[in-house]
Amino acid sequence: MNVQRSFASEEAGVLYLVATPIGNLDDITVRCLNTLREVDVIACEDTRQTRKLLNHFQIEKRTVSYHEHNKEASGNGLLQWLAEGKKIALVSDAGLPAISDPGAELVRDATAAGFSVIPVPGANAALTALIASGLPTDRFVFCGFMGRENKERREELERLKRYPETLIFYEAPHRVEKTLAAMREAWGNRRAVLARELTKRYEEFARGTLDELLEWLRSGEVRGEFCVIVEGNTGPLEAEVDDAWWQSLSIVEHVDHYCAQGMGKKEAIKQAADDRNVSKRDVYNEYHRE
Repeated sequence: MNVQRSFASEEAGVLYLVATPIGNLDDITVRCLNTLREVDVIACEDTRQTRKLLNHFQIEKRTVSYHEHNKEASGNGLLQWLAEGKKIALVSDAGLPAISDPGAELVRDATAAGFSVIPVPGANAALTALIASGLPTDRFVFCGFMGRENKERREELERLKRYPETLIFYEAPHRVEKTLAAMREAWGNRRAVLARELTKRYEEFARGTLDELLEWLRSGEVRGEFCVIVEGNTGPLEAEVDDAWWQSLSIVEHVDHYCAQGMGKKEAIKQAADDRNVSKRDVYNEYHRE
């Protein structure tokens, strides 16, 4: 067990996790700036990117690189500095360090060694996108970047299929269309939101269904890193589906049942799609197939 009293000692080494802007430089906090000015060294995902930020705010401070490809050697060096009593700020290129970031491993090692790890919060792309998405925010799951291999992606989508929580992903511009197409195939035509260039001049939110977002992506040039927010599962659980009253009915019979109760065809198709947790378009096509 490890109980940390973050500000109990002035002498011990401390690792500060400092949030940086995700776009608009004005989003950095006063505390973040003061921390960057006061530490002995800043560990950066990309020293060139961090140097731009430091220059903008006229901060002169030593920087060292800490990223996916040097995290073992660089991490050992940082731990040694902490042991010597140095104060280190860890930053990513944008947002909170240790989120979809190798900084998580440095935090693990630093806490295991008994050093204080102090968060200095600020902007975060996932939550920034979520609160403006229009999708439920009371429960959500952050999924980060999906696997790049088709098999890995399919397995992950199948695992997430039954989650009722809103799902949050990060995705690169050259993979976002492929990722949405895989989601559409695995989950049906759910509501979703694409957020890009957050807090920047060309910030953009595209809200709609997965089908509509795929059409939007194919209609223009795709730029910028994306946050993908997807509605969670709103259908019945598998055990409930097995016992459903409509289980023995075909899709046509299912729609006709609601029509016989006085629903219009459009409303009946929507209700049947909701019952089966499938795309309304799929039910429409099946119902009208010759």
